Amino acid sequence: MLNTALNAPRRYMAEYDTVLTWVITALLAIGLVMVYSASIATAEAGRYTGHQATYYLVRHGMFMTIGLVVAVIAFQVPTQKWQKYAPILFMAGVVLLILVLIPGIGKSVNGSRRWISLFVFNMQPSELMKLFAVLYAADYAVRKGAVRHHFVQSFVPMFGVMALVGALLLLEPDMGAFVVICAIAMGMLWLGGFNLKIFGALSIALPLAFAALIFSSEYRMQRVLGFLDPWSDPYGKGYQLSHALIAFGRGEWLGVGLGGSVEKLFYLPEAHTDFLLAVIAEELGLFGVTAVLFLFGWLIVRAFAIGRQAAMSDRLYPALVAQGIAVWLGVQAMINIGVNMGVLPTKGLTLPFLSFGGSGVVVNMVAIAVLLRIDYENRRVARGLPI
Repeated sequence: MLNTALNAPRRYMAEYDTVLTWVITALLAIGLVMVYSASIATAEAGRYTGHQATYYLVRHGMFMTIGLVVAVIAFQVPTQKWQKYAPILFMAGVVLLILVLIPGIGKSVNGSRRWISLFVFNMQPSELMKLFAVLYAADYAVRKGAVRHHFVQSFVPMFGVMALVGALLLLEPDMGAFVVICAIAMGMLWLGGFNLKIFGALSIALPLAFAALIFSSEYRMQRVLGFLDPWSDPYGKGYQLSHALIAFGRGEWLGVGLGGSVEKLFYLPEAHTDFLLAVIAEELGLFGVTAVLFLFGWLIVRAFAIGRQAAMSDRLYPALVAQGIAVWLGVQAMINIGVNMGVLPTKGLTLPFLSFGGSGVVVNMVAIAVLLRIDYENRRVARGLPI
């Protein structure tokens, strides 16, 4: 009886990955503090914010609360259910991407039509589509496993579906979401063991396709030119990047101190969303940026490890979903960090868990709930318990 009492807490603690939970909590906490710091001036000056300094803080906290509630619900859903309804969820995402393009339904901001107004807040279908793409691509890879070496039967259907999604995203336009979803689809096929010759061909075709997309749009071309030499036109096409680099330079090792950023005072556009990392670099310095990178690195490594554990238990779908979430969050974080540091051309992508944004925060938290559910099932399977 004494041994049972001593082992009970250990069994309870092993029900889920506590370290991963604390990593996500740390990212969300840093995001909440930095969103408030980066948005104070913008909120006080904005008419629609009621000139309230805490406007973005309150809304971000509200989105985190909604995300926590939805994540708790999502954690209760077995991965078998996610697999069963993955095609339906994916089609629902496609319908939402179509609806957002319809005038009167989709909301246009700064020339981009990416949101559907739900009165209380705006929903961004492309954020939902990232999660649905992971769930669907994992199911597709499992279903097509027997013919994964046949180009027409395995690759062409996925290519057609993703081409449709890509076309809808480019019509918004949302190049950032397009890149992330393409990375998810290709990563899932790679992890699913599909024919390597396909990826060899794609390694040639994709760069050519991206080059065509850039040259076909003056807007995208200007972004690339601004990325190549932001100082040639610091008040025009290089404005965002030049001020992001200034923020990084001012931060040095330990930063200028929390709340001390100058760039967030109407110099750096979208300081609380796309360029939040630049504010972190300015206020917290190299130390703060390194801490953020460490947390993301831990998250991605742990997600791949959870996927590997599921694969070792012959649970292919959960394994691919876990690794797909790692690809999604890793690629999006890498692109946002690269944009902020001037390594990649500017794209409208937020930093997961940190940047301000309703749909993004909620969907990211649901993705982590699914990941924790997979880990929970792995642990129960290892003990011979039902899931």
